Amino acid sequence: MLGSVAIFSSGFSERTLNVIRHIISDFSRKGIRLFIYDKTGDYAKHVPGGREKTFSDPSVLPVSPDLILSIGGDGTFLETMMLVKNLHVPVAGINTGRLGFLANIYEEEICQSLDMLYNHDFDIVERSLLMITEPSGRFGGYDPTALNEITVQKSGLSMITISLYDNDVYINTYRSDGLIISTATGSTAYNLSAGGPILPPDNNSIIISPISAHNLTVRPIVLPGTACLKLIIEGRSSEYIATCDYRVERFPYSQQLMVKQSAEKLKTVMLRGRDFYSTLRDKLMWGADKRN
Repeated sequence: MLGSVAIFSSGFSERTLNVIRHIISDFSRKGIRLFIYDKTGDYAKHVPGGREKTFSDPSVLPVSPDLILSIGGDGTFLETMMLVKNLHVPVAGINTGRLGFLANIYEEEICQSLDMLYNHDFDIVERSLLMITEPSGRFGGYDPTALNEITVQKSGLSMITISLYDNDVYINTYRSDGLIISTATGSTAYNLSAGGPILPPDNNSIIISPISAHNLTVRPIVLPGTACLKLIIEGRSSEYIATCDYRVERFPYSQQLMVKQSAEKLKTVMLRGRDFYSTLRDKLMWGADKRN
């Protein structure tokens, strides 16, 4: 049984607020101790008078929660990951956004889903993370760790040239608008839009997918999770763009990037009776015949 739960949300749409109120009501009746992420103070304005505790820094929680709930879409889930990954606590995503590969608990099934969470009727999926090891200490003060992908992109109109190495073994030079370095989790995100392969979330591989490659024979490639990648970037402008999930930085071309898989993993929740492939069929409408 759950003893304590931390709730994260980055927005207060009516849908999200209704879900938060429902969680508070249901879990309070069950005697679960609740902590609400309230960095801006907005929560207290929208849901006043609650007995649950609010906090702005997960590291100062009086107890480590048994479960973390991310209320919103996949973007909220990525923000939640950055805040709580060092707690090593399972994260469950309740979708009040749009597509929802990460936030895979449906708002319409909230009553049944909360009961399943309370009774530990779920499995843990451990997801690999990527990290930029050179340069270090960037991306808005956070450590440069990504659950979905790290990308290198052009900053102007002209394409850039990216030379890619694995442990100093030359792989290829990409003349393109950029390069996506994706986890298995990120395979259904930007990588999917770029024509990359889909991998189940517990796969430890790293996917390399070019963005609008100038050479049409260049295809995505899947590397082992042990790969240590070096990227040397050249271009006509003064700088290039690097992204780490939703965080963005600009670097001069003299700055190479080093990327590898993090030693940490993120624990995520999959309710029993569901699986990754059913989520794919649902979200991507596999097998759906729109003629009917």
